[in-house]
Amino acid sequence: MTNEPTSTSFEQAMSLEIRLASLRDEHRQINDTISSLGLNSYDDELVLHRLKKRKLMVRDRINIIERMLDPVSRA
Repeated sequence: MTNEPTSTSFEQAMSLEIRLASLRDEHRQINDTISSLGLNSYDDELVLHRLKKRKLMVRDRINIIERMLDPVSRA
């Protein structure tokens, strides 16, 4: 038996890489939106709060996938 990754594990890693890129893009977009919002009204504060919460959730998912892809260096 060899320690080489199987085709399936390679495909899974590629799928995770694609998901990671998507999450990083979403995180960047949320950050840009937060930066462009002004606190002009209560509605903006609520939207800002929701965006920040979403941004944290996306960051957590990014961290999980990064650990899955490179568990040794992130331990």
